[in-house]
Amino acid sequence: MNQILELRDKRAKAWDAAKAFLDSHRDAKGTVSAEDAATYDKMEADVVALGHEIDRLERQAAIDREMSMPTSAPIVDKPQRPKPDEEVKTGRASDSYRKAMLTALRTNFRQVSDELNEGTDANGGYLVPEEYDRRLIDVLKEENVMRKVGTIIKTAGEHKINVAATKPAAAWIDEGGALQFSDATFGQINMDAHKLHVAVKVTEELLYDAAFPLENYIIEQFGKALANAEEDAFINGNGSGKPLGLLADQVDSKDVGAQVAFTSASATAVSADEIINLIYALKRPYRKKAKFLMNDSTISALRKLKDGNGVYLWQPSLQANEPDKLFGYDLLTSPYMPTLEAGAKGIVFGDLSYYNIGDRGTRSFAELKELFAGNGMIGFVAKERVDGRLLLPEAVQCIVQHA
Repeated sequence: MNQILELRDKRAKAWDAAKAFLDSHRDAKGTVSAEDAATYDKMEADVVALGHEIDRLERQAAIDREMSMPTSAPIVDKPQRPKPDEEVKTGRASDSYRKAMLTALRTNFRQVSDELNEGTDANGGYLVPEEYDRRLIDVLKEENVMRKVGTIIKTAGEHKINVAATKPAAAWIDEGGALQFSDATFGQINMDAHKLHVAVKVTEELLYDAAFPLENYIIEQFGKALANAEEDAFINGNGSGKPLGLLADQVDSKDVGAQVAFTSASATAVSADEIINLIYALKRPYRKKAKFLMNDSTISALRKLKDGNGVYLWQPSLQANEPDKLFGYDLLTSPYMPTLEAGAKGIVFGDLSYYNIGDRGTRSFAELKELFAGNGMIGFVAKERVDGRLLLPEAVQCIVQHA
């Protein structure tokens, strides 16, 4: 080891000397003579040779260490203890927290272990284990079309998003003419949080029956109920105690929901020409990721459109797991979209990723103590805090049915 250190020190000094020699022998043009160049090349070769020798000695030392190691290592870990390179899950992500939550649910929260202290919330409930939360979110995405297409952000408090209100404009000027300045202004959109909850009742017999899949039942029921309420609010919410929906009306004479492209000629029908007009009412940059969103009954009306020869104009996708396409764009459906009726915003087209969904914190479970004790039932409630709104109304256009 001392020999390696000595060679490293020698190589460092040789390299410094080579650089100093080159710097001191440059002429006014920054070049060196052939004789000086040959001397420098020899000095550089000596530095490289020292490096090779150091590498050889280091490899020798590594082989010596390996040869001197015992052929087997003593067992020092406890049985079933995770290996050093394995990730140890703690807090709400641990298996012990998940098991403690399931035990608490099955015993009507009479057996609450210290593990659950990791996830108490301000209202006396318990934050769901991370595995539950991910599975709940998976259910929400599967059931809630807006979570599939919108942009989801995590917020710890009120979240402010800056949006350009006006943009600078370019202008031609004559040679030597005065510059013209335009102001770029910005507005702020606040993402707050609205509380959403769902409560279920479970009979005591089912709760105490170990064969009953309580965990999956609660996740599925809570997830579907939350997803349905969210999807309705993300589309039709008016901002009062719930998010501002995709179809929200104007606030203070400003669009907060999808912009109205035009009014349909009919109160209960739509034509192929109107669909084409809707596509090109959307600005070209937004059409790159644009999608249609409508009710199933509206799709039924579109499928019945025929050309002059009686041939249907549109057919849904025949490929499994492939979204339907209308004029080349994905078509999504939601039961919470309005049907084709007078004054309704029946068809939406645009880049729905501009709809932002803000999840505040995580979801929590709580027991409804004694509320249904007389009926032999036990209640549980799941809560979440969420907000949502369309950041750029011009990114989404819609058709309003004729009154």
